[in-house]
Amino acid sequence: MFSGAHVILYSPDADADRAFIKDVLGFAHVDAGHGWLIFKLPPAEVAVHPTDDEPKHEFYLMCEDLDAVREELARHGLDFSRPVSDQGWGRLTGVRMPSGAELPLYQPLHPVAHSL
Repeated sequence: MFSGAHVILYSPDADADRAFIKDVLGFAHVDAGHGWLIFKLPPAEVAVHPTDDEPKHEFYLMCEDLDAVREELARHGLDFSRPVSDQGWGRLTGVRMPSGAELPLYQPLHPVAHSL
C-alpha cells in the first residue's frame, strides 16, 4: 500500500543542515533539482503516544550504540544539546545541527519494529 515515509525538518539554515546531513552523517541522497537534497533514511518505525497537550510530532535518529555515535560525532567537533539520559526504555541525547536545531539521538532498550 505505501512505499515509504517522507520526513520534513524545517530549518532556519536549510543549506547548512543539508550539508551536515550529507557530509557529517553521510546519508545517501538525491538532488530533486537546484541543490534540493532529499536523503535516504535508515529503516524507520512509528509510534503513537497519548497526550493531553496539543498533538506534535518528533523525529529521532536511532542507533545501536549511542556512546560510539557520540564519539564519532564529537570527532567532527559537534556540540551535544543534552547529556545522555537513561529513560528505562531507551538512552537519549541530542546533537546540534549547524542551524542550532536539535537532532535527537536514541538508543532503544526495547524491542524495535524496524528490523521486522
